[in-house]
This record gives sequence, C-alpha cells and structure tokens, in this order.
Amino acid sequence: MAEEPVQVPEKPVFDWLPEGMEALADGEYDAIIMGTGLKECVISGLLSVHGKKVLHVDRNGYYGAECASLNLTNLFEKFQAGEVPSYLGSNRDYNVDLIPKFIMACGNLTKMLLHTKVTRYLDFKSIDGSYVYKGGKILKVPATPEEALRSPLMGLFEKRRFRKFLIYIDQYKENVPETFEERDLTKMTMRQLYEDFGLQPDTHEFISHAMCLMTDDKHLDEPALDTVKELQVYMYSLARYGTSPYIYPVYGLGGLPEGFSRLCAIHGGTFMLNRDVDEIVFDSEGKACGVKSGNEMAKAQMVIGDPSYFPRDKVGRKNDIFVCSVSSAHAVSARGIYIAIVSTKMETGKPEEEIAPGLMLLGHIMQRFTTVATTYEPISNGSDDQCFISSSFDGASHFESDVNDLLSLYKRVTGEDLDMTINADSVDADY
Repeated sequence: MAEEPVQVPEKPVFDWLPEGMEALADGEYDAIIMGTGLKECVISGLLSVHGKKVLHVDRNGYYGAECASLNLTNLFEKFQAGEVPSYLGSNRDYNVDLIPKFIMACGNLTKMLLHTKVTRYLDFKSIDGSYVYKGGKILKVPATPEEALRSPLMGLFEKRRFRKFLIYIDQYKENVPETFEERDLTKMTMRQLYEDFGLQPDTHEFISHAMCLMTDDKHLDEPALDTVKELQVYMYSLARYGTSPYIYPVYGLGGLPEGFSRLCAIHGGTFMLNRDVDEIVFDSEGKACGVKSGNEMAKAQMVIGDPSYFPRDKVGRKNDIFVCSVSSAHAVSARGIYIAIVSTKMETGKPEEEIAPGLMLLGHIMQRFTTVATTYEPISNGSDDQCFISSSFDGASHFESDVNDLLSLYKRVTGEDLDMTINADSVDADY
C-alpha cells in the first residue's frame, strides 16, 4: 500500500512582505519578543493572557537566555571547555545557573509567580542559610532570636540596640504616621537612621549588605525609606521559613522563564528556539514594525527584547562579592557535587583577581568557568520607536530590583501598572 505524501501547509502570503521573503511563522502578531530570559518570558506570558498574539524567538536552543540553567553538554559548549569529564557524572543530573540569584520568599517575584499561577509548574526549596565574611571568618546571619544571642557579629549592648532598631522597622508603615516615631524617612538618610538608634558603623555595614542586600554604600546618604522597605522584605521573608529569606526552584532558575513560557504557550503564543534575529524592521516613522530572520519576516505592533538583540546605539553601559552554593538537594547536580557561583560587579580590568576572595572560600574546585558579562540598559522608554528593551540582570543576590525593571517594562508595553497587591503568603492567584 502506497503511503500518501505528507501535506505541508503553505505559508501565508502578505502584501507587506518584501520580494523574495517568506512569512516567519504566522507572519502577523501583536508583539514579537526576542530572547527567552525571565523578564521577556514574563512579558510574553502576561500579554498572551490578555489576548495578545505573541511570537517569541531565541537564538539559543534552550529557554532562559542569561537566566538559563544548563546541563553539562550545553554548559561546556557555551564556555568552549572541550569534552565533559566523566567524573562529573550524568548529564541529566545537572542544571547549572548562568546567574547567581535566589528568590526572596516574600518579594515581588514571588507575588508575580502567584499572580500568574506559574507556581503550579514549579517546586521550591528554602535555602539553608545566608552568611557573611567578617574578620577572616564565615559567620551565619542569624535567622532566630536564639541564633542572634549566640552570634559573634555584635556585642551584647549592640544586640540590644539592634533589636530595638528591628522592632521599629517591623512596625513601620509608610501610610500610618503613628508608626513614624517623629522620623521622616523621606528626608532622614539611612546613615542618620542608624545613628539615631546608636548603631555602630560595623552594624550599619552588616544590616545594609547582609539584610538590605545593598551592593554599595550610596544608599547611606539617600532618604531611608527605600532601604527600610528592602529590609522589611528581608525580615518578612526570613519569618516565612525561618532558615533564610531565600527560596530556590528545584531544577534551577531556568524553570522560571520556562514556567512563564508555558503560560504564554497555553494562551496561544508561538515559540521558536535556535532562531536568531538578523534585523529589526522600522517603518517610515522610525517605529519598529517587525523582524527578519534569514529569508523570513514577521510583522508586529511592537518589538520587545533583551539588550543583546538591539543595536548598541539603543543601550548604554551601566560593589560586595556574592557566593551562592546549590547541590543535588536542589536537583541541579550529581550527588556529592556542589555548584558554587562567585560574582561581583567589576571595578578593574582583572576579573580573576576581583573574585579571588570568594574563590578562596570554596576549597578544591573540580571544574571552573569564568565569564564577564557587560550590562546594558535602554536609553529610551520605547514609546517613540516601539522598541521595548529590558535591562540586563544586576549584580544583586536576588531578583527584587530586576522585578522592578520588569514592572517598568510591563507598564511601558501596556500603559498599565501590573497589580502587585497579592500577598506573598497567598495560595490563590488571578489567572
């Protein structure tokens, strides 16, 4: 019996297609999104939920872009490190993150995951603890009153002042003047707030960098309100699980963009991996109206993406050492092997020397990869040319400022604020 030939559907034809070019996928979309990083996947998911027709492309063969979690094959290929050593175990045991971040348990990313019900696609684990390096020693950041009493980070009298300070922070509410205790945090600097409670400079540094998670000291001479809010998020997140303020997705951070990609696909979004963009097409008014990939082209009302897809004239170049460690307990490595990521914002042209203090804490290193990433941010909001560009991930150990950029991107794209009033402890969501 002769087999019937497979019928290949004809590609759609449009009047706007240049001669010799074919339609990319369905040809016409409400939005084309380039790169499957976390920010881009959140936007594609939210747009598709609101009924927008979305085309999402990525030059890589995996989801996540700079937020991906790679198996050993992809990891060694990315860093051009040759053959994978057999002593590292099975390829399928690994999900190695390309960025060193955890999730604040009660932060904005958690709210966004709940808001979209992407949590149904992911499992999370609480991180065992967070630590600081002080005086040549690695010291645990206290997570309970008992640990605080035993901690050598402060003397007895300083601990009493520290406790009084935390009680004030915990009860402070921006819209309830009764909680201000005659302090105007929109004018008082963070340094003045610390000094008002009699806290010592070493304690200022500990709170700012280990709890507020600031990467430099600029905030000390700025109004205290924003830093106090960061500290409140840390305190609420720590109280949520009691070991550290962080949670982490089982199988690595790459699960986050994959979850939002699934949300987009369920609502009709089209995804194309291993598909680079050769050109962003602009109309006669200078507004982005589509993309070209090889001899194919798609058209859209707006083009959204990470900075690597846009011409450099549209982005500009924009300091603590962070060490994070995960293992087979988080389903990211073979049993008995730990993955550590040491990162910082470069201040010199010698990256190896800058991260050396962090590397010294790790002991024997079986395999090491070093990369330097240039960070970019958009120089315009996208309203003039319909090019909506996210900023590169920052150097912090968490996603809070990245989510602020994501919320800004969402507003620039849709003209509306994303509702973030959901409680991070909630088990219900909107979609």
